[in-house]
Amino acid sequence: MTNTLHRDDEPRALRLPSTGLPADRLGRPLTDLRVSVTDRCNFRCVYCMPREIFGRDYVFMPRAELLTFEEIVRVARIGTRLGVRKVRLTGGEPLLRRGIEELIGMLAELRTVDGAPLDIAMTTNGSALAVKAQSLKDAGLHRVTVSLDSLDDATFRRMNDVDFPLERVLHGLEVAHEVGLGPIKVNMVVKRGQNDDDVLPMAEHFRGTGYVLRFIEYMDVGATNGWRLDEVVPSREIVERIRAAYPIEPLTPTAPGETAARWRYLDGSGEFGVISSVTQPFCATCNRARISADGRLYTCLFASEGTDLRALLRSGADDAELKSALAGVWSNRDDRYSQLRSSATDGIASHGRKVEMSYIGG
Repeated sequence: MTNTLHRDDEPRALRLPSTGLPADRLGRPLTDLRVSVTDRCNFRCVYCMPREIFGRDYVFMPRAELLTFEEIVRVARIGTRLGVRKVRLTGGEPLLRRGIEELIGMLAELRTVDGAPLDIAMTTNGSALAVKAQSLKDAGLHRVTVSLDSLDDATFRRMNDVDFPLERVLHGLEVAHEVGLGPIKVNMVVKRGQNDDDVLPMAEHFRGTGYVLRFIEYMDVGATNGWRLDEVVPSREIVERIRAAYPIEPLTPTAPGETAARWRYLDGSGEFGVISSVTQPFCATCNRARISADGRLYTCLFASEGTDLRALLRSGADDAELKSALAGVWSNRDDRYSQLRSSATDGIASHGRKVEMSYIGG
């Protein structure tokens, strides 16, 4: 894939028979757009932005390099014409982007190809959620996903590596629930030897709350987190730990491309999910594209190179040219990194430079 799009690029017209919308080389539609609005974060989580790399002297992007809100909305609007139904705002930590409510309000004006409102979500570390939840809801945000890796305050502080207290994130969850930003999902990245003892306490805490807890296998995103396969806790092991304590049964997916395998407590106290991108990859149904804070388009979370949309946006290209470029990138997509890695982890996991999660968004 080239690093910069040109106006004379022509897409390969692969179309879904049912809708006529673009499909990639493996027949996957584009329905989800994940947009990183900043590369900055106030946490230094050991699996994402380890302090030894992202230390005090680390240079983040100047504001002029970030996509403006107008540029983000323009890309999202073109995306809706190609089938996008959902936009998730990520980071870094998206609540660090000044005026984020304005962006949400602008996105809330968009409509999908069939006239439905765009589904607008956000992934956040929850540190500012108690303060921001009401204004986010008022602006048009539908729901939030909060990253929370432990209910033990000492473990949580150790994993965020900035000594941020657990109680402030839990309070943020409560406020988000009260203002109606739900159903709220809680994501726990499980790393063996770090927080895997917290799997069952997390399950016990969130049962019956209405929050949907999701356990995520520790992934090899980027090159700075020192990923090792023996630190991955397979989702089947997580499920068995919970099954030993509570009767559960699997649920069918609610939508194509759903990343989490869902399980229901038989006593009716809710559900949880497991995201198994290492041991049970779901590449075959992946329908997500990602845009970095400086406007590079990535068609896989584990990519090494993106396509420069910012250059196209700032070159004076019209909407037809932008739509053609986006369709061309998606139609040429054949990414299935996790599927390849699962069959040859030692060979592929260490091969090449992969973009960092803090840059591309989760």
